[in-house]
Amino acid sequence: METSIDISGVVHTVPERCRMCYTCVRECPAKAIRIVEGQARVIHERCIGCGNCVRICSQKAKQVADSIPQVRKLLKDSAPVAAILAPSFPAEFTDFSPGMLAGMLRKLGFKWVNEVAFGADMVADRYRKLIDDSGKPYIATTCPAVVAYVEKYFPSLIKNLAPIASPMIATARVLKKLHGKNIHVVFIGPCVAKKSESMDVKLNREIDAVLTFAELREMFNESKIRLEDAESSDFDPPCSHTGMLFPIPGGMLQTARISENLLENRVVSTEGKNFAVAIEEFASGDLKTQLLEVLACNGCINGAGMSSKTTIFKRRTNVAEYAKQALTSREYSKKEYDISSFDDVDLSRRYSNRDQRRKPPGDNDIVALMQRMGKISPDDELNCGACGYDTCREHAIAIYEGFAESEMCLPYTIDKLNITIDQLAHSNQDLAAMQDALMQSERLASMGQLAAGIAHEVNNPLGIVLMYAHLLLDQLDEKSKLRGDAIMIAEQADRCRKIVAGLLHFARQHKVLREPVDIRNVVERSCKLVVKPENIALEIENNMKNPVAEIDADQVLQVFVNLVSNAYAAMPAGGKLKIVTSDTDNRVTISFSDNGTGIPLEYRNKIFEPFFTTKQIGSGSGLGLAISYGIIKMHRGNIKVESNDDPGTGPTGTVFFVEMPRKEDE
Repeated sequence: METSIDISGVVHTVPERCRMCYTCVRECPAKAIRIVEGQARVIHERCIGCGNCVRICSQKAKQVADSIPQVRKLLKDSAPVAAILAPSFPAEFTDFSPGMLAGMLRKLGFKWVNEVAFGADMVADRYRKLIDDSGKPYIATTCPAVVAYVEKYFPSLIKNLAPIASPMIATARVLKKLHGKNIHVVFIGPCVAKKSESMDVKLNREIDAVLTFAELREMFNESKIRLEDAESSDFDPPCSHTGMLFPIPGGMLQTARISENLLENRVVSTEGKNFAVAIEEFASGDLKTQLLEVLACNGCINGAGMSSKTTIFKRRTNVAEYAKQALTSREYSKKEYDISSFDDVDLSRRYSNRDQRRKPPGDNDIVALMQRMGKISPDDELNCGACGYDTCREHAIAIYEGFAESEMCLPYTIDKLNITIDQLAHSNQDLAAMQDALMQSERLASMGQLAAGIAHEVNNPLGIVLMYAHLLLDQLDEKSKLRGDAIMIAEQADRCRKIVAGLLHFARQHKVLREPVDIRNVVERSCKLVVKPENIALEIENNMKNPVAEIDADQVLQVFVNLVSNAYAAMPAGGKLKIVTSDTDNRVTISFSDNGTGIPLEYRNKIFEPFFTTKQIGSGSGLGLAISYGIIKMHRGNIKVESNDDPGTGPTGTVFFVEMPRKEDE
């Protein structure tokens, strides 16, 4: 079967302007928009050329194919060119009189300037005869977007399309009878779909090019044609009659003198968004009428090719006033004569099956797609229309057919965004904790280098002091008055030696002697080495599947002793110390949890620093946690603290976590 051909890219998307609002999807009656990587692209084989997407796109991301170069080429050709004006021109060119508009078109190079309204008169006459002579129900075919919609989405109704050409084609055929078949004909009007109609192979390219009103204005500007440069002239014959009312809703019926009698329901007329519903009901049989007259726009005065910003009611008034003035200056008898002189012009046309329907997906496929968007139950189907589809089910079908994306669903996208925000918040928290740990490590590493340097420098003179102190003690008599002073020198020097040893531990100057050790035994030994106050309870919970780890038992024991001792000290009024061991395949974790006084927030970043202590002078050196930190780091592990010292925000107390790799190579 021979098929019609749409002009490639009658409407296309300017990617950098598309803002993913899905308004074009919502307004497209044919759902001829495919969302690809967030861009709304027109599917040309599905497009009916109604121009809704062009009209409603506030970002001007939808553009109509430019026919100006094609028209300029025609005007340079040797064959004469006729411009045929759609009857809606009074709604667009309010700044020009009809005569001046005709003169400006002649200035552009058109030899003839005719009104398509004459073709509309002829078409209306044929419709009146069709309705009078046939009882078959028909769909009017004056609107090319409606014809394309039936051919592509309701091919079963092709037999019901009225076999009458549009006023544009009728006018072209009349002019070719008058001036010869070799003339060029350019249609100028508000309709984007006319560009597709002009390329229909079944119409034998009777229209050479189609200009929108907006393109004609652009041509005037490019050619610098102004009102003062043109001479007013009449339109070329044949002149029109009430066909001038065609662009107004119901204008065709009035021109054909067909009444829309509500009691008879012989004729039904509608336009705009209702046209698709009307055709659907016509196909189902719910709409019983002899003639369904439908326009894809709210009248041709509202076509996507118009640049006028006036209201639709003002446009309607302009068309009606022009028709009234024109008719009062013309003789009706001449008009009838003009129509009858072209009775031999063939106004018939044929249509093609361009079926774009697709086999719908199965229920299981739809359910799977909807579940992927979080629509598990009917209550989840909001049918909000934000995606451009009326229902969630229609959106799922469009995804299945490759026309839509899941991200078009606003509730689904919001849910994903909330999840992402939560994940980002957790990541930020983890990052902040890692930054704090890194800063702490860098600070302690610097202090460790300083401590190591000090320890090495102090060790030599300190050794001399200790040696001479002990020599002095050996030489002094037990009753000597200086013996007490010598004892004090020796004791304090020995204390200094221990502090230096602690500094070396903190600076990680000692090696780790790893060997397989049962962590549970190390924990139990540490608890036995520290005297437990009577008012404190001790609980050890072993959750390790494999308690053996390769560690330096003596050094880790020192860490555990420090933590147990500090926990006891933090509970002067009594409490409970709970030690929990746990593990994974590669790591072991030991936590020391007390319900003591807690560690104030301002101290938590300092507790691993050497010589920092909250104990009274002489009660502690402030090296215990610093040394513990160094030992755990030498084991390539981690030690951290969580604490609460505010009774008003929950339980007080502190938890130290010690984590180490099970083996050295891990």
